Amino acid sequence: MSLRLPLSSLLVPVRKLGAPVSQSRLSRHGSAILLLPPAPSGADFRSLPHGALLRTVFHRKPRKAGDVFDLRVGGDAETLLVVACVAPAASTFERLQFAGKLAKAALVAEPESLLVWQQGCAADSAAAALLAVVAAVESAAFEFATFKSRSKARVRLGSIEIAGRGKLPGLDLTLATAAGNNLARWLTALPPSHLDAGAYRGLLKDLARHLRIEFRFYGESQLKRLGAGAFLAVSQGNATRDAGVVCLSYRPRGAAAPDLSLVGKGICFDTGGTNLKPHKSMLDMHTDMAGSAVAVGSLYALHTLETPLAVDCWLAITENRIGPTAYKPQDVVRALNGTTIQVIHTDAEGRMVLADTLSLAATKKPGGIIDYATLTGACVYALTERYSGAFTNREDSRELIEAAGRSSGERVWCFPMDADFDTDLDSAVADVLQCSPEGKGDHILAARFLSRFVPKQIAWLHLDLSAGTRHGGLAHIGSEITGFGVRYTLDLIGRGWPPSARKSAA
Repeated sequence: MSLRLPLSSLLVPVRKLGAPVSQSRLSRHGSAILLLPPAPSGADFRSLPHGALLRTVFHRKPRKAGDVFDLRVGGDAETLLVVACVAPAASTFERLQFAGKLAKAALVAEPESLLVWQQGCAADSAAAALLAVVAAVESAAFEFATFKSRSKARVRLGSIEIAGRGKLPGLDLTLATAAGNNLARWLTALPPSHLDAGAYRGLLKDLARHLRIEFRFYGESQLKRLGAGAFLAVSQGNATRDAGVVCLSYRPRGAAAPDLSLVGKGICFDTGGTNLKPHKSMLDMHTDMAGSAVAVGSLYALHTLETPLAVDCWLAITENRIGPTAYKPQDVVRALNGTTIQVIHTDAEGRMVLADTLSLAATKKPGGIIDYATLTGACVYALTERYSGAFTNREDSRELIEAAGRSSGERVWCFPMDADFDTDLDSAVADVLQCSPEGKGDHILAARFLSRFVPKQIAWLHLDLSAGTRHGGLAHIGSEITGFGVRYTLDLIGRGWPPSARKSAA
């Protein structure tokens, strides 16, 4: 089966309506979501279609912020109306989590169209809640690739209508971010039999052609000439010679050097190599390329918004296989920037491929680098899958980095990056140990290791994606694969990161 990017189906079309919602308009939709304050006024109910019925149902029991109920309305009860009491003081995460519940409830009816509106809520909380609902519906309605010989017929949501006076600020950003998140989740969910290194490269080339951006591929022979021994140590165990680093470059008119580089770990399947993973630990290792998918999704969203920033997207694409040519503990390899590395554990392959990819990205002298990787189990143990770990070489940016997590709803926590951690990576035979044999604080040591491959003059943020997958989903995302990082990246850039960028993404 040949893969094609689902670019035409990343989003359900959205239309903003200025007219008030009448019974006639409501009846045209299979489902609707109505947002109300916890204590609507009599005037609010009089303004609503089926207002008397809604008032009766609403007051059957005391209501509070966060309550949800649904009912069928219309002549033949053809419209499923989901009614929600909005919490005005909710955090972004809480608002998205609530919106995810509403989207799930509304889509149970498999509507062809969905109406969303609010009545009586304060302007700021109403706008935020409406945007959260749109993001949640776009996520819930998106369809992953399926390989079933017989799939169950399902009515696809064809349109979302938002009713209300005036514009809805932030709608374009919400839709672009949702599209980027859906693309990231679609890529991450693909089975390794279909998304190997060659197929991934083909999809990225198609994406570059569609977006009309530059595509470059550094294959193994070119990486060998460049001295990228850390990446090649991992890829040498593959049966095929199709691994490499892809660079996608977006340039607004007049731009040359990148303001920002996005770097992603793209391990299409991770066996653990010579230090082979046990059975259960290997089951989800096709998602070990989630970091690269988030980088791609972020680039797609930025391109959609026509960001004024020049952006490069560097993707380290390979597998980590077991075999007679696979790298092994105690090997010593030389990375692209000249650093020699003593290999300790072959399942720490992510930091190896990122080392050379970060070095490559740095040669273009970007204003800042963000790298994304499902890198360490230690970060999951530290934060669970609800947060992701953040590490930076700009101490004065830590407050901004965490603030972007709070306002985007994709929460991050900044870990320490003190230089004395480096003593745990001292090697007797090379410049640095790949990792510590003991494994304590591996997420911090991995970040300290990677920092050697980013020049100090470049602002750098490393995201260890402990929230990249979570059973039951996270916030408004109902799938186990969350696509965590796209919303975060757009929020962070909107706040002016990297600090050395020459332009503003606002």
